[in-house]
This record gives sequence, structure tokens and C-alpha cells, in this order.
Amino acid sequence: MGRVTLKGPIWTNGLLRCLGAGDATSGNLEGQAAARALFFATVVGLPCKTTEHDTVLCSGAQSDVALYEHAASEIMGYFGRLSAQDLEPRRQMILSRAAARSAAARNPAPATRRSPMRSDEVEIVSRDTPHEGFFLTRSYRLRHPQFDGTKSAALSREVFVATDAAIVLPYDPVRDRILLIEQFRMGPFGRGDPYPWVLEPVAGRVDAGETPEETARRECSEEADLALLQLEHVSSHYCSPGCSTEMYHCYVGVCDLPDSGQSHGGLDVEHEDLRRHVIRFDQAMDMVRTGEVNIGPLLALLLWLERERPRLTASA
Repeated sequence: MGRVTLKGPIWTNGLLRCLGAGDATSGNLEGQAAARALFFATVVGLPCKTTEHDTVLCSGAQSDVALYEHAASEIMGYFGRLSAQDLEPRRQMILSRAAARSAAARNPAPATRRSPMRSDEVEIVSRDTPHEGFFLTRSYRLRHPQFDGTKSAALSREVFVATDAAIVLPYDPVRDRILLIEQFRMGPFGRGDPYPWVLEPVAGRVDAGETPEETARRECSEEADLALLQLEHVSSHYCSPGCSTEMYHCYVGVCDLPDSGQSHGGLDVEHEDLRRHVIRFDQAMDMVRTGEVNIGPLLALLLWLERERPRLTASA
């Protein structure tokens, strides 16, 4: 292909190395390096255009460099196998997975009681991606440091590569009510549960460029038609650290809720079929005792709310 001229502060040598495109001290790329940069720019949706001289211009903001470096490791694995157009439906998931990696690097939990051994001390023997679609699974052969100071034998491990998620339990402290979402879920269905419709808090994927708090407010608006008065952060935790990268950011959202009852909702474009339940707090705790509350984040949020409810109702 022709020459590609790189415009904008994101085109650092670090990003170009992630793309396998060398560096561009002149601001120009040609041949295979140009093709790789153009493929990446098209997949992530950077503005590109062809001039009368057949030069493609691509630009982006400096703040996106870390995100794009994380995205490059996934995107360039598709180069030569899939077209940029094939990857367009996956763009948001690719960027959201990259945003989760960027957030993990920026904001790790403290390591005071637990070991300060770091992920860069793990030796990766090989890495493969047995499934790549809207979701990803990764397969590793690795050796990790052990508590006695030695390295483990080479181990085979698989992980489901997910995005971060924001989870919100809407609570009305004046009426002492909560809102729950009911929907069909593949996890219980795949396990063989005869009742795969479950009760959950409001939840959604943290998109690239969003904070978990922004996602929480957006999802409450989309799923429950609610405007939150305030957000109480409860926890940020891994949902299943033995097999998934997914991080849950959990909140109680203080709001005004309608009268008790059921209503339907969900976004047609996401094929959501949701039923909303507005119930009293004591009714929810009854379901904790009977086991009908069988979703981990909902259980944790209700137990947190049981402890903090006097404070929230006193200030309502």
C-alpha cells in the first residue's frame, strides 16, 4: 500500500512497537508497517482519510495512548486473518477489555497482608486464544513464583477475558424500597438450573472512556429509568478470580422509587427482556433467608445495605 502519514499525539514509538510497525521518527510509514497501522486505526475507529496524494491521515488524543497500547495486543492478533470490517461489531468489547487492563495497572488493590509478588514475575511460556469472538478465552503455559522462593513447574491455565462491570442496587431510603431486575441468564441455564431467570441489581459493562460511576448512572437510566441522587461505593472485587478477569464495581444508588410493583424494560438493540421489581427491603431480606437471592453481588449489596440502612434512612 501507499504511504501513511501519522497525525496526532497517540502515535508514540511505544504504540507503534505494539503494532509491529517499528517507529516513525519522520511521521510516515510505508509497506507492511503502514498496513498494520491503518488496520489498527480502522478497527479502533480513529479518523482516517485519503488525500489526493493517497496519504492516509490518522489522529487521536494523547490520553488514549495507554488504552490503545493494551488494545493493540488483541487487535494485531487478527491482522492477516480478519478484516477491519469483520472486527467492527467487536470494537466496543475490544476497547472495554483494554480499558479494564489499563484500569488494573493504574489502580491495584493494596498488598499489605497478601504477597507483594508482581505479575511481571510470572514467566509466560506460551499463550494462545482458543476462542475469540465477542468474548475471549486465553490459554497459558506459565511458571509463577512460589511462597518458598522457587518457581512453579510449567502450568496450563485458562482464563475468560472479560470487561469490568458496574453493579447498582437502587434504594429509596424514604420508602425503604429497592429495585431488582429479573432476566434470563446463560450461567444458570448452562448449569442445568430449572429456573434460569434470576433477580439481580442493575448492571452493565464499563465502556472504554467511562468511569464505573458513570456506567452505574447510565445503566440505571437505561434499565430502570432512574436518575440517582447519590452513589455509595460498596466494593470493587473480582467475581471469580480462578477463571475470569471480570472486576465488579458495586454500588448502592440512592433514588426515588415508584410504588411497589412490576414493569418491563430493556434496550431492544441489546435484545434485553427485563422485568423490574420494586419491593420492600424486608421482603428482599426474606428472599436472602429462603435462598431465592442466589446472585453474589445482590447478596453482598443487601448485606451491606442491612448494615448501612439506618444511616441512609436517617439522612433521607
